[in-house]
Amino acid sequence: MSRRIKAAAVQLSPDLDGRDGTVGRIIAAVRHASEQDVKIAVFPETCIPYYPYFSFVTPPVLGGKEHLQLYDEAVEVPGPTTEALSEAARQHGMVLVIGVNERDHGTLYNSQLVFDANGSLALRRRKITPSYHERMIWGQGDGSGLEVVETAVGRLGALACWEHYNPLARYALMAGHEEIHCAQFPGSMVGQVFADQMEVTIRHHALESGCFVINATGWLTDEQIARIEPDKKLQGTLRGGCCTAIVSPEGKHLCEPVREGEGMAIAELDFSLITKRKRMLDSVGHYARPDIFEVRIDKTARAPVRTKTDIGESDA
Repeated sequence: MSRRIKAAAVQLSPDLDGRDGTVGRIIAAVRHASEQDVKIAVFPETCIPYYPYFSFVTPPVLGGKEHLQLYDEAVEVPGPTTEALSEAARQHGMVLVIGVNERDHGTLYNSQLVFDANGSLALRRRKITPSYHERMIWGQGDGSGLEVVETAVGRLGALACWEHYNPLARYALMAGHEEIHCAQFPGSMVGQVFADQMEVTIRHHALESGCFVINATGWLTDEQIARIEPDKKLQGTLRGGCCTAIVSPEGKHLCEPVREGEGMAIAELDFSLITKRKRMLDSVGHYARPDIFEVRIDKTARAPVRTKTDIGESDA
């Protein structure tokens, strides 16, 4: 009999006042999903404490206060926030994929955390290239996070937002034989064109990888938009761009996407569809041509200082 599980993609409004409020909303959503027998839930990009929408509409010279506030509310790994999320995963027997602003001493990172159903942290990865305005906010990750991990629901990989437009990053996860790909976007930005592009992107990856894609985007209320950007002429740039969805290995939506408001896209994943797709096209197997194309990936965890001792080298 084919393996089947229920999955949820969660469209969530953050608490703009801080980390603890957003964590509370996430835990409440996990509890609600558990009541529907969900075994994996994916949350939006850097939803803890919130995506730095201010950096999209505020000139850098005026964004210092908001940036410093983000430092204060960012997540340390490990720390109290990861402990709370770990306990929620363990209590409900659910794999959780959550985007956070991670603070590592003096730098913030766009990080994706994967908690297994037993509460263990299965993966912490950092976005390898922050996009456009984000480069004023976050540092760059390295290749060590381009991993596919075994979880209670299967082999799982994750990328954030425009990392999906880096085909070699996607191929790195395809080569790890991901069964479930977890995508995260900020949502509530740029308008309908962002949602349209996102939908094409996640459906294409599902087809090319032969895996399920669970995609989660954030949502801002009108009140939150006005708080972030009082100028009504610019408020439209913080609307639209939402497509919280679950896509099959055949590129089909498995349920109606959530495009407005908070909510969940919930669907059953039938893993026999992976074999059905890969029988026809396995991009890292019988449809690959390693005699012609070769991809090299450096998965070294990088540190700013390397020390050499009598017994060898190490990263500081």
